Amino acid sequence: MIELDALKRIMEENDDCLPLLTLDEFFEGNTAEDAIAPNDWEEGRPPIAEIWDIFRRIEQLPEIAWIRVALHEDTLESYNDTEDYVLYGDSVIICTNMQSAALEELVDCQRLCSGGAEEWELSDLDSVYSCRPPVPDGYQCFAIVWD
Repeated sequence: MIELDALKRIMEENDDCLPLLTLDEFFEGNTAEDAIAPNDWEEGRPPIAEIWDIFRRIEQLPEIAWIRVALHEDTLESYNDTEDYVLYGDSVIICTNMQSAALEELVDCQRLCSGGAEEWELSDLDSVYSCRPPVPDGYQCFAIVWD
C-alpha cells in the first residue's frame, strides 16, 4: 500500500488530484475490508485479498494494457489524519481492447458484487485523476464500479 508521504507528494505534484494507483500501491498490505466496495462486504463480495488476486491475474492478459485503482474522495479524510490513514478505492480502471460485456464476464462482476463495467472518456478520467498511463490505439478505459 502506498505510504501516506508518497501519496501526498504525488498529489502535490498533480494539483492535489487523486492519483490512479497500481494494484500493488492500493492492495499490498491493505487489509481494510471496507477499503473498496464497503457496502458489499459481508453481503457476498469476496475478501480484499481475493479481489487483488483476481485483478492481478487479469492484468497479465494480452487484452489488458493496464489496471489501476481510482481512489474515492473519502481517502482525503484519512489523508489529513495520519493515525487513521486508509486508502479507499472507488473503482478499478481497466485499459483494454475488449468490449464491456466481455470484460464484465472476464472480471466476473456478479461475483465481485459489481455494478459492471462503465466506459470512461479519457478527458473525463484525466479531469478527475492523475497518473494515468498511456492508452494504446484501439484500447479504451472501463471502470469496474460498485454502488
